[in-house]
Amino acid sequence: MKKSAARIFSPDFKLETIVKALFLLLLLLMPPGCTALERIPLTLGETLIEVEVADSPEARAQGLMKRKSLPENQGMLFVFSRDQRLSFWMKNTEIPLSVAYISSDGTIREIHDLEPHNESPVTSRRSLRYALEMNRGAFTAAGVSVGDKIGGLPLN
Repeated sequence: MKKSAARIFSPDFKLETIVKALFLLLLLLMPPGCTALERIPLTLGETLIEVEVADSPEARAQGLMKRKSLPENQGMLFVFSRDQRLSFWMKNTEIPLSVAYISSDGTIREIHDLEPHNESPVTSRRSLRYALEMNRGAFTAAGVSVGDKIGGLPLN
């Protein structure tokens, strides 16, 4: 009994317990549907950006819904297993966004500005592999346009 009592009052045990408790508290405070997605760096022209990768049906369906803000030079990359016509809307999305539809070789084929809460779909004109959502105007600010390439995509 003395060993277990000594462990409970040791500095290492207290720190470990506090860290675990904080982690659980953070999980409880996360908005519904918010999970930690993989983050990867990409290059947008000369600009380095960081994106969350939405590569599962659940992550793609959730997207950036219910978020209040999106930091500068960050976004969400939607990855599909095959080329297909892509369609995005802004249901439950409060942030004004731009979306780039991107081919499997990383070439930007279309860029569209999206309005918060607009449920009208914005469909790509051709079959593509990726969509990248960022704050509205981020593509223009980075100096990229249709025909430019995104660097660092998870090519499959």
